[in-house]
Amino acid sequence: MANSKILALVLLVVGFILLFLAYQSSQSMGDQVSEAITGEFTDPTIWYLILGAASAVAGVGMLLFGKPAGNAN
Repeated sequence: MANSKILALVLLVVGFILLFLAYQSSQSMGDQVSEAITGEFTDPTIWYLILGAASAVAGVGMLLFGKPAGNAN
């Protein structure tokens, strides 16, 4: 397996983990209260969402559009 494929899979897994953490964080009591009062999630939840989505998209993009492994010729 090429190094770029491994990196793509790592980015994809990290992205899904961050998105899961964002979901867990959004379900916390503090985040629920903050959303009810301000209409927004807390900053850590937003960062989990942004970084998780970016990482997952980058991983999928690298898997789909990365250079195929093959000869260097």
